[in-house]
Amino acid sequence: MLRPRQWLLVLPVFLFALAIHPLTAHAQQQPVPVPRVKVFLDCGENCFDDFLRTEAAFVDYVRDRTEAEVHVLITRAQTGAGGLEYTLGFEGQGRFQQVTETLRAVTTPSDTEDVVRRQLANALRVGLLRFVARDAVPSQLGVTVRLGGEQSPAAATSDPWDHWVFTVRGSASFDGEESNREQQFGGSASADRITEAWKISFAASLDHEREEFDLDEDMPVKVERRERDFNWVVVKALGEHWSWGATGEMDSSTFENISFATENYGAIEYNVFPYSMYTRRQLRAAYGLGVEYARYYEVTLYGKLEETHPKHLISLTLDQRERWGTLQARTEWSQYLHDLSKSRLEVEGEVSLRLARGLSVGAEVNASRIRDQLSLPARGATDEEILLRLRQLQSGYEYGVALNLTYTFGSIFSSIVNPRFGQ
Repeated sequence: MLRPRQWLLVLPVFLFALAIHPLTAHAQQQPVPVPRVKVFLDCGENCFDDFLRTEAAFVDYVRDRTEAEVHVLITRAQTGAGGLEYTLGFEGQGRFQQVTETLRAVTTPSDTEDVVRRQLANALRVGLLRFVARDAVPSQLGVTVRLGGEQSPAAATSDPWDHWVFTVRGSASFDGEESNREQQFGGSASADRITEAWKISFAASLDHEREEFDLDEDMPVKVERRERDFNWVVVKALGEHWSWGATGEMDSSTFENISFATENYGAIEYNVFPYSMYTRRQLRAAYGLGVEYARYYEVTLYGKLEETHPKHLISLTLDQRERWGTLQARTEWSQYLHDLSKSRLEVEGEVSLRLARGLSVGAEVNASRIRDQLSLPARGATDEEILLRLRQLQSGYEYGVALNLTYTFGSIFSSIVNPRFGQ
């Protein structure tokens, strides 16, 4: 038994241990705080970004890529079945510099918008978990996985349609006011068969437009425009860089004085980048050689009602999307071989660059050098045809330029979505 003097020595130590014990136990129960990952969502248009930020709310979304630890780049391309394939590229920055991931979500034409956006949200969550759990698995993290029934290999590869997809569309519109009435009818149909080795596509469209104007005259002014078009392409893959095939078109246009025209080419294409990188970058060069036949509504400037000529073309296409922005450009040069002076050069490009924090610029440019208007009528155009754009006019060039500049500053966070009173 302890003597009184010994109690005086032990009691302070006992009371001190009793006092700090709850604090020590409480500290041990507290989870180690894990910093939230900063994410920049780069998905362009129609990617349901508000929905994605709401459904994957366990990270902080920032509005500038330089502030992010993970840059999520979402691109999309149409599948052979008519759906969309979304590719999500996760690129780490800062403490995740060496971490990258690529996931894909494939939708079908029959999927509703809600199904599509939920598939995207699932892919986004799966990709972000790799970054969130890299340092330590958050103590509050819960994961639930539900998979549909697995198909047998035979059922998965069985396709009674043999990869063929058919689409039919129709449209009609009616607009009017007291002195003007307009009717427009249109339709299109397509058949596509897309596999790893072959691309076969047929498409047809028509557009018929009528307008009527009351100009304080006895008889109203009536105008009519008709466009018909059918095009096709058959392509065979020759590895990761080469392709060859044939393409053609048949069309009719009152605007261009073409009663019937057809042109058909054999072509070969080379892609500097592997075709498997199509969602991020492509640089394709193609050459085509073929023949064109045309029959006209009216006698042309060259005194022709119909003619047949050989023709060739060269094209170069660049399509690139990176963290710094997007770049798309295309150049095509075509020439009639019966008269080498009859040619056309077309250039078009679009660029969007993120220059610095919050600062981005964009530009769209297109230009054409025209020396091949064989279908122009010999007679001059009337004032009505010019004002109502019923006829193509002679021109040596066309161009268009559009520029934009955007600067955003303030809070870097963009995680909160508030739908009140609309967007």
